Amino acid sequence: MTPNQFTVHLFGQPAHRSDIFALHTKPTGRTGGDIMRDTVERRLSPELCHRVRSEDTFPVEWRPLDGKDRFAVRAAWPADHPFFTPVRRGAERCHDPLLLVETLRQSTMALLHDAHGLPLSRHILLGEISLACDPAGLTVTGEGADIEVRFAELLRRGDQLSDTRVDWIVRRGARAVATGGARARFVGPAAYRRLRGGHVEAGAVRPGPRVRRAPAPLTGRARTEDVLLAPGGREGVWKLVVDTGHPQLFQRPNDHIPGMLFLEAARQAASAAAWPRPCLPSALRIVFDRYAEFDGGPCLLRVESGRAAGEFEVTGYQDGARLFTCGLRSG
Repeated sequence: MTPNQFTVHLFGQPAHRSDIFALHTKPTGRTGGDIMRDTVERRLSPELCHRVRSEDTFPVEWRPLDGKDRFAVRAAWPADHPFFTPVRRGAERCHDPLLLVETLRQSTMALLHDAHGLPLSRHILLGEISLACDPAGLTVTGEGADIEVRFAELLRRGDQLSDTRVDWIVRRGARAVATGGARARFVGPAAYRRLRGGHVEAGAVRPGPRVRRAPAPLTGRARTEDVLLAPGGREGVWKLVVDTGHPQLFQRPNDHIPGMLFLEAARQAASAAAWPRPCLPSALRIVFDRYAEFDGGPCLLRVESGRAAGEFEVTGYQDGARLFTCGLRSG
């Protein structure tokens, strides 16, 4: 399978340049091993990947490919992980596609800091992220992945980075198994304080009230503590469970509910709608509209079926305002 075969137009929507369901990537004829042999590697730390623990940091090293636009990243995927647990696909154990998303997110942040000099003090505001993958290529084998990262756009305002659009190709050996991309912008501490108003007290989060979570099997999870959904009072509507004590989802102090929490919650909502078959995403795209606040009302997720079997759209709201829209296709 070539990267071009990952092109998807979810729910029949036309592609545009930031729609990562419509990435048009061309095979380079080079394997992941070829890419990683180009130049001396740079090791990556959890701090550069915005993580605390090394076991939750999946990119290992990076190398430049050409100029400042293309990079190769070597990633190590664990055969097991307490949160990104391998999933069953027939008789095989496959890596969770959301492990790919987290790996790509971490890789991009690390390259922005280490290769492009983005200060750790600047805030990365994620606008959208998406992935199209071949689940058959994600079998747990003990090997990781080689990722080609291309900064399709990297804009500056004065001497500071301001915006980026990034594309990815994920390979295992000579096989391309996924494509994806993201869009983000960057602001300094002062601009972030203005943007966030009175919501900048990172670390001031207190545990929320205990709630009755949805049954773990319904959401595609094995452990109750990983369930992010609680009954919402009507069919197709769920309340987000915000467990600030979760060791993977809340590793660092934060002044808002993390966006990746919503991606996992959307996948769980799609799994509940597809029950008894869990949602193993072969394509997903999430677009963020605004921050979700710890001191706001409950975050509600509404899941609807798409035009084709296995397609779902999940929309998140808080206090009547839309937080995100996520499309998923189960493979």
